[in-house]
Amino acid sequence: MAFSDQVGRFREDNPSPLYLQLQQLIRDAISSEVLTPGNAIPPERDLAVEYEVARITVRKAIVGLVEEGLLTRRRGAGTFVTGRVEKSFSKLSSFTEDMAARGRKASSSWISRAPGQVNPEEAMMLGLSPGAPVLRFARIRFADDEAMALEFSTIAGYCLSSVDMVQDSLYGALEKAGNRPVRALQRLRAVPFGSEHAKMLGVDPGHPGLLIERRAFLRDGRPAEVTRSYYRGDAYDFVAELSDI
Repeated sequence: MAFSDQVGRFREDNPSPLYLQLQQLIRDAISSEVLTPGNAIPPERDLAVEYEVARITVRKAIVGLVEEGLLTRRRGAGTFVTGRVEKSFSKLSSFTEDMAARGRKASSSWISRAPGQVNPEEAMMLGLSPGAPVLRFARIRFADDEAMALEFSTIAGYCLSSVDMVQDSLYGALEKAGNRPVRALQRLRAVPFGSEHAKMLGVDPGHPGLLIERRAFLRDGRPAEVTRSYYRGDAYDFVAELSDI
């Protein structure tokens, strides 16, 4: 089926610029679930031929929808409808748990995982003495095989006996060891992805990202975890429930 048969064609009585018309056709198709998360958008040259417009017109339409967060570009793969994920700030949960709650399959690609000795910054945040053991984990997080985030975690050595205890879920391993955090302090800020992080996530350098810095604590008050997570800004919405009660 042709793409235009799915999303529709231009209306002759519509005076809007053609790139805005194409944007609206795709936007409406997404909102009506004619196009669903993960669906591929045809290449610019194919859309230009199908809609009988200049390629720059198609590019302008697609860029606008990427900026809105409705589409995402994966380097070497193409353009796809975004599957946005809502992450609540009001509940302490792991990436694996967040994805499972939304019916999506979480997976990881390890960048590194190794034991080591605490550095000065980690020592201050984890309340550890110089030379104390820690476990470090760095990985790319995926949802339904789509790269979503980079995660860099440092865990106090008394929480896990080995890096091999962590296979899929870090919090699952901590819970099994009896050391799952019960509260955390988190800070969120917007960042552009540098070339190295962008390459790992399959986006362009400068792509908008969200940096979450988490410091988590055990029930007895001891710091257990320091994590820096870089989320794709086009794939995540962070929400918080507020109350005056």
